[in-house]
Amino acid sequence: MQWIIFMLLLFISSMEMLTQNRWKKQANAGLLENCTGCVLCSEDNGCITCHHRLFLLIWRDGIRQYGMCVHTCPAGYFGVRGLEVNRCTKCRSPSCESCFSRDFCMKCKDKFYLHKGQCFRQCPPSTAAQPDTRECQETCEPGPWSEWSACTHEGRTCGCKWGVETRVREVPGATREEGAACPTLLETRKCRMRKHCPGGEH
Repeated sequence: MQWIIFMLLLFISSMEMLTQNRWKKQANAGLLENCTGCVLCSEDNGCITCHHRLFLLIWRDGIRQYGMCVHTCPAGYFGVRGLEVNRCTKCRSPSCESCFSRDFCMKCKDKFYLHKGQCFRQCPPSTAAQPDTRECQETCEPGPWSEWSACTHEGRTCGCKWGVETRVREVPGATREEGAACPTLLETRKCRMRKHCPGGEH
């Protein structure tokens, strides 16, 4: 009878050891999975420092924070290289998908438009929304048209039946920005020459 009890106790003890070993293996596997690319790693908080070329990405879950080593920072973050550690830093604006620095956005999330490093739901005045690029493009308001020029043909104001006359309008203030969506600033039209050249040239 004692022999049977001894064998039962030995069997139960063996099963407990197997279960504990399995738990340890799973915990170690999970820790190694969370510590890919780490130099230092915490079982509770993941990566603390990363290999030289990787970025340390830290995110929060309630009051706890976790670290992960990544090759490139995810959307909403940008990489900052430092002497001791390279970090993924979050863009300040929640509507920014990718940024060059904390306050300068390069691409906005859906339903937002990019203008001078900032994201807007509606483009500011004197700009127009470009749906294809999700950017606000500068527009310009030109002044009034000038009077039509003299009718000319190849630079001459005489000698031919038909010529061309032009008129222009300018954008007031500073020179318009490159890429600004400006309307037509020069127009031409066909005109009839009104005089013959001296000496009877046609």
